[in-house]
Amino acid sequence: MSLDTFRKETRDWLEASCPPEMRLGTVHFEDAYALYQTDAALAWRDAAASRGWTAPHWPAVYGGGGLEPAKVRILQEEMARIKALPPATGMGLIMIGPTLLELGTEDQKQRHLPKIVSGEAQWCQGYSEPGAGSDLAGLQTKAVLDGDQFVINGQKIWTSGAQHANWMFALVRTDPDAPKHDGISFVLLPMDQPGVTVKPIKLISGSSPFCETFFDNAIAKREDLIGELNKGWTVGKRLLQYERNGASRPAPKKKRVENVYARLAKQYIGTTSSGKISDPGMRTDVLKQTMQEKAMALTTKRVLDESKSTGAPGAATSIFKLVGSTLAKDGSQLKSNLRGTAGLAWEASGYTEDEVEATHSWLRDRAVTIYGGTNEVQMNIIAKRVLELPD
Repeated sequence: MSLDTFRKETRDWLEASCPPEMRLGTVHFEDAYALYQTDAALAWRDAAASRGWTAPHWPAVYGGGGLEPAKVRILQEEMARIKALPPATGMGLIMIGPTLLELGTEDQKQRHLPKIVSGEAQWCQGYSEPGAGSDLAGLQTKAVLDGDQFVINGQKIWTSGAQHANWMFALVRTDPDAPKHDGISFVLLPMDQPGVTVKPIKLISGSSPFCETFFDNAIAKREDLIGELNKGWTVGKRLLQYERNGASRPAPKKKRVENVYARLAKQYIGTTSSGKISDPGMRTDVLKQTMQEKAMALTTKRVLDESKSTGAPGAATSIFKLVGSTLAKDGSQLKSNLRGTAGLAWEASGYTEDEVEATHSWLRDRAVTIYGGTNEVQMNIIAKRVLELPD
């Protein structure tokens, strides 16, 4: 099938299959769970999964679409054209799925990947602990091998979406006497078992996307050990590269959109007779932020074009995580500044729904330079793995 024919068929299928309710362009991850439980979202997911298009680039043998890169790109462009949200989202598709494709056994791929594609399996991440965040290798959650299963005891924290997940991938300590980067194993375990307790954490934004997770003799099967026993640190780092790789994927081509910062400045600050933002300081801030975001988008596109490959990501993804998260945080702060006192709205009385939601978003975005690996961690990785500076 030619690419032109594929594009036409894809466009026709999307028009017929993607519900209007799922043509929103974007959705914040904290709002995604509720949205993806609606009838429209489930219908959209099931329609795409029937073609393997929840994971269009994955091999068809595991339920994916088996599409070549050029066709994946066309699918992305046609989805962007109608502002279609992904038919499925989450850590299964972005993190553990790609890791299993690279490092899992054939049995593990056959058991887990099709359930990610269909949406049957929803995943969360068991990495950080109360005493092991940026120093993740200091984790203390223990897993003792007992026959054909691991018995797990300990605690994880900041486990995104744990209250909604039915599976977790986790780093656990299987050799307490080994150096801290050794003696760690990477296991998969079901969340719906008596030994797992989840407690959501309420954030300053008012939402609870993160949780505490407690293990009291929880069980992970020996067959769900990914990689070698006591060698899970390597697997865990590889998964994080897949997570950070999301920041290095530019949005598909779409029509030019209005500069949101310029729009807010015009609405809340006003413009001069020549059309410039009237406040010189704000004008400079808008210009800098817009240029940096554009430079980031062009850089990621150039890197991907030069690679001419859809191969596995490397340490350089930390650059995109560092810059991308900083830009997101700064952009959210700038939007708040441009709104003035309306940028601090908390309740609807006297303010619009957009202004209240913007304040919640500003508070949520305080965390983007922390989760997925703090900016400090990213700078360490860049220094050691990209620039090859000495320790």
